[in-house]
Amino acid sequence: MDSLEPNDYKGLKDFSTAYLPGFLADKYDVSVDDCRSRADERCENTAEQALRSTIDGYDTCATEKKGIRLHRGKVHYALFPVWVLNTQWKGENFLFTMNGQTGKLVGNLPVSRGKYWATFASIAAAASAVGCALMMALLH
Repeated sequence: MDSLEPNDYKGLKDFSTAYLPGFLADKYDVSVDDCRSRADERCENTAEQALRSTIDGYDTCATEKKGIRLHRGKVHYALFPVWVLNTQWKGENFLFTMNGQTGKLVGNLPVSRGKYWATFASIAAAASAVGCALMMALLH
């Protein structure tokens, strides 16, 4: 689910089972207590990244000290639309997921190893030919 973010939290509506007929819905399988440390880490990282994004004009930025305090509120579960496609190609399974709000698609595309290596070899051969031609031109 992390790879499908961001989600639109402003567009949330109260839950109704009327949203579910004809669709598969999974109940959460991780408790609030089990998620707490992960949520805290994500909040800290998000706050730090937000602060870093305000720094302009420097090549590097080193954190010397940070003091992030988190204040927990009430936990609310949310159901987000996610489209899932599981398909097979040449005996291998491929899983694709799409964020139903943004259309962001995540998955592993099937790759033909033969075409991959043929493309790699042709690019390497062309780069070698250009490199050799440049070296010959420089030596003469």
